[in-house]
Amino acid sequence: MLLVRPPGVYPPQGDTELLASCVRREPLDGASRVLDLCTGTGAVALVAARTGARVTAVDLSARAAATAWLNSRLHHRRVLVRRGDLLAPVAGRSYDLITANPPYVPARPGRPGATGRGAALAWDAGPDGRLVLDRICREAPPLLAADGVLLLVQSSLADVRATLALLRAAGLRTAVAARRRQEFGPVMASRAALFEQRGLIRPGEREEDLVVVRGVRER
Repeated sequence: MLLVRPPGVYPPQGDTELLASCVRREPLDGASRVLDLCTGTGAVALVAARTGARVTAVDLSARAAATAWLNSRLHHRRVLVRRGDLLAPVAGRSYDLITANPPYVPARPGRPGATGRGAALAWDAGPDGRLVLDRICREAPPLLAADGVLLLVQSSLADVRATLALLRAAGLRTAVAARRRQEFGPVMASRAALFEQRGLIRPGEREEDLVVVRGVRER
């Protein structure tokens, strides 16, 4: 997919592709309401919009929101883009599918997480990588319609079991929908020594599992 990808906006990568592949398996149509959190370039939102679904895309970054809006116009897809903090711009609404590719990289000491500026907003997520993941697990389930689905992609370094447990506690039926092993990208590789110190990877290990967790709100 040809996309505008300006500096400072998270470009589509392996996690984007894995999440998009799961979106394509969902039974979306023109009546479906879809919310894409942490939309970045809008790549996942556009995959959903191709089905005719009514898609809203949200990002905290003003540059990312502008990029998603531009990409939706370039591809002639109707995507409502909102800038804001996760679910704040859509409070009180209901969705059949919520997707999210949030920041999940454990941050260096002294970096509070996804509260900075620029491209770091797209990956820094506190000391354990769960600063944004935990919020989504708490705040997204109440916005799901009956039989609504949450698709959330993350790294295995950010504790997949915690995500599954939090979503189950929120009343969702959960499972790992997709998994892919890949080598570290530049950001993860630059923090490999930190990950080794914290016991997140074995000495010399430079790979991670990308995981899509699927949660369903049953009737």
